[in-house]
Amino acid sequence: MNPEKFIPWLVAGLIAARWLTELALGLANRRHVLAHAHAVPGAFQAAVDETTYGRSVQYTLARNRFSLFSDGWDVLVLLLVLFSGVLPWGYNWFQAHWGTSAGAMGAFLFVVGVALALPGWPVHWLEQFRLEQRFGFNTMTQRTWWLDRAKGLLLALLLGYPLLVLVLKLVEWAGAQWWIWAWGVFVAFQLLMLVLAPVLILPRFNKFTPLPEGTLRDRLLALAERTRFRAAGLQVMDGSKRSRHSNAFFTGLGRFRKIVLFDTLIQQLTVAELEAVLAHEIGHYKLRHIVKLLAGAVAASLAGFFVLGWLAGQEWFYRAFGFEPGQVTPALLLFGLLAGVITFWLAPLRHRWSRTYEYQADAFAARTLGETQSLISALRKLNEKNLANLTPHPWYSAFYYSHPTLLEREQALRTAGQNCPQPPSPTPPRLVGE
Repeated sequence: MNPEKFIPWLVAGLIAARWLTELALGLANRRHVLAHAHAVPGAFQAAVDETTYGRSVQYTLARNRFSLFSDGWDVLVLLLVLFSGVLPWGYNWFQAHWGTSAGAMGAFLFVVGVALALPGWPVHWLEQFRLEQRFGFNTMTQRTWWLDRAKGLLLALLLGYPLLVLVLKLVEWAGAQWWIWAWGVFVAFQLLMLVLAPVLILPRFNKFTPLPEGTLRDRLLALAERTRFRAAGLQVMDGSKRSRHSNAFFTGLGRFRKIVLFDTLIQQLTVAELEAVLAHEIGHYKLRHIVKLLAGAVAASLAGFFVLGWLAGQEWFYRAFGFEPGQVTPALLLFGLLAGVITFWLAPLRHRWSRTYEYQADAFAARTLGETQSLISALRKLNEKNLANLTPHPWYSAFYYSHPTLLEREQALRTAGQNCPQPPSPTPPRLVGE
């Protein structure tokens, strides 16, 4: 069979298979949520009031409908881009007007990347200013939304375009082994961004201020000292500038590492609960989860560049999508468009790995604090404030959840807490909104 004719059908089939799987998972999750919508699940009846649970069900169903729409839109755009002939036409036009130098081909990839991002902007706008607004999460202004996109484009131009040109130069300099050098440059760039992003990039989007003096700061610093965790500082990020969702994270590497708390998180949790959240995050660091995940990402990128290097040498790969062999640029473009179609099927393995680390970090927090109730209470509040789905379909969570469900985490924490001295708690903590 002629691969030039077979490959387009195979790719179209893979895209359709992914979309049908997303559709089936979404519908299964919807049915599962509706089946439990009539009453608060037994495991949470002492912790979640009916009003809060009802809102979480409505938010889950609304997000489900929106995901079905956005997934279908993404598939339609991808199919049109791949099989309408617009890519080879644009490539040939660009070559005729600007030549085939690394700078010109890098510009072509950059322009196509921006053009492909534009169809998604209306979808993101609807999500922010319709869906999130409807449930009271959106705090972003129109001006901030558009400024974010303008800043993103500028950063892509300043950082992404030179990287593309360098990769294309490596093709000229290194010959058939260019993909190894390109992988090395890619990894070095990613590591550099981990160091520079907290200093040069993130402050362009959000305001970071030192955590004020007081009980919370003293307690978190004491926790860091007790666990021998070193960080450049404790900072608060104005997450409320965009959303009422909350989070906490580490950023940077080595002596540039910082602990960042959303201002919304500080507003929602008590001091003891914030300490438990930080103990969980420190657990990721102390158990070397960050290093292991980074190593896994580096290994996965090596495999990706190997496949890219192989495909770039196959004439049928170019001709299957209307390109003439000779330049590696179309291979880079096509690989970028199609990689997600393959990696989608690896999501359950990746998320299972991530969930294992979440359990381990929870157990670390329990051992460090000597109790589990503070973290359980924090998780319940975070799920309540974010209107999280308390009853996801198991298959849906396997594909999409990088964290265990609330029920799974509570069960694991209570098991871990059996070996920890815990203060008496005659009644379970209740979520805000009772």
